[in-house]
Amino acid sequence: MKAVHFGAGNIGRGFVGLLLHQGGYELVFSDVAAPLVDAINAATEYTVHEVGEGGVDTVVTGFRAINSATDTQALVDEVSGANVVTTAVGPTILKFVAPHIVAGLALRDPASPPLQVMACENAIGATDLLREEMIAVAGDAWEALSGRAVFANTAVDRIVPAQAPGGGIDVTVEPFFEWAIERPPFGDDPPTIPGAHFVDDLTPYIERKLFTVNTGHAATAYFGAQAGIERISDALADPAIADKVERALRETSELLIQKHELDPPAQHEYRETILRRFRNPALPDTVWRVGRQPLRKLSRHERFVGPAAEAVDRGLEVEALLGAMGAALRFSDAEDAQAVDLQRMLRELPAEEFTASVTGLETQHPLFPRIEALVTARQAELA
Repeated sequence: MKAVHFGAGNIGRGFVGLLLHQGGYELVFSDVAAPLVDAINAATEYTVHEVGEGGVDTVVTGFRAINSATDTQALVDEVSGANVVTTAVGPTILKFVAPHIVAGLALRDPASPPLQVMACENAIGATDLLREEMIAVAGDAWEALSGRAVFANTAVDRIVPAQAPGGGIDVTVEPFFEWAIERPPFGDDPPTIPGAHFVDDLTPYIERKLFTVNTGHAATAYFGAQAGIERISDALADPAIADKVERALRETSELLIQKHELDPPAQHEYRETILRRFRNPALPDTVWRVGRQPLRKLSRHERFVGPAAEAVDRGLEVEALLGAMGAALRFSDAEDAQAVDLQRMLRELPAEEFTASVTGLETQHPLFPRIEALVTARQAELA
């Protein structure tokens, strides 16, 4: 069996690729970073180091890498004969992945089992997005190609921090992980992925993860940066910050329980598990890495505005989520392009225009004036 994975970075090697290896797949990584591709091809194995309670080391073998920028045909040939294609490139990069998969499908033997495609991104419906990009690329040819692939959305969760320099292609991760995959698209032939679980309805898993893990992680980063703290674990060691983050996650938990009829004790335990993960001192994660791209994280269907808008519509409290958004508006990092743009827009745009542009909320939504007030307060600080 063979799996082609787009994105040979830390998530690709330390999570998705690891589990595919454990499922018995030969791994073909695709990436545009020539030094990384060369390093992977120069190695015969790499180790995934789990740090924290219960952590183990796992050696990965049976892999190679292709530079998709310079060796397109080789990549297309690999896709054409693969059993599985996965991605961990970021939702905005899926449009660049789509042409390679379409070209691979065009070469695929129509009699072969369908290619199993899963986009493992921090986004709701990422595989659907990839499929739409593929349809746009294929145009009229899609009708003939569509039967050669099946598409399943996934929800992935594992903290993979920025890696220490000099570690080669080894990856340091936390012990905890979750990979939930839609079951129905595969029928009676799901991919072999130990540790993944296949579910009939993925939405509760995606939103539970996005509105707990992603919301909590980003909130910790923004409160930590505001307090001048460098590491995520150190930020949560501050009782005041821990209280703010926990209150924000209590608000998202109430939404999730009401919306998806989750078992309240199970969701509360899940929330506490997430906070324990963030406190793991063995993970050298920084507020700057976790907080990067604040404009995306403040957008309509992301980790703050998304749950807050739904909570307000249901009459639930959102004060702590608003507090986290206020901290996000203060995130300033010269090394992050979106953070720079965020502060520039705050200086240049009227509060109403900024709020509409960044959050995507309609002005008549009841959450809109509450975020606009946060924007006005931040602009007063910058004046």
